[in-house]
Amino acid sequence: MNLRRPFQYSFNNAVLYLIGFNLFIFLLQYLSRNVMTYYFALIPSRVLSGWVWQFVTYMFAHGSVSHILFNMLALLIFGRQVESGMGTKEFLLYYFSTGILAGVFSFAVYAAAGVNVALLGASGAIFAVQLAYAALFPRAIIYVWGILPLRAPVMAIGFTALEVFFSVTGLQNGVAHLTHLAGFGFGWLYFLIRFGRNPWKMFR
Repeated sequence: MNLRRPFQYSFNNAVLYLIGFNLFIFLLQYLSRNVMTYYFALIPSRVLSGWVWQFVTYMFAHGSVSHILFNMLALLIFGRQVESGMGTKEFLLYYFSTGILAGVFSFAVYAAAGVNVALLGASGAIFAVQLAYAALFPRAIIYVWGILPLRAPVMAIGFTALEVFFSVTGLQNGVAHLTHLAGFGFGWLYFLIRFGRNPWKMFR
């Protein structure tokens, strides 16, 4: 099996469909008074009892309006460009691989620590998408908060450094910093294994 065999290029606006499905699931969460969250969020005790679909579904459930708003805005801004650069099939493989693996890694850590949390959100995959954007478009300028101009690699590394800081210090409780870092890490591995390219060299 050739892990680096490329897909035939196509661009089918998969990001827009992903955003639409995320919004649809969030609407169901709102209408069902958290019943959907119970079934869709990644909950270690539920996974251990056989609910393995949560490794996928947690990526489509969100905890608040601001949570889904920021995630979908990032997916729109960065995901459209990454999908255009990779092609739709490659992008979807990248998005789901990194998101699922970030969930699996987080589950393993939480389960080993005996922590039963409800993990939800697309942030793990979106951190991987931001990494891909920085690697594919290293000269792009991003205006953080609309005012601070940063090159895409500086933004990606900066956000990841903040996640490490928050994870170590325990600040910003209730945010899955570990999942964000895992998404970034698996995105890096994807580039090394699938493309045979080191993102760090692409940044420079």
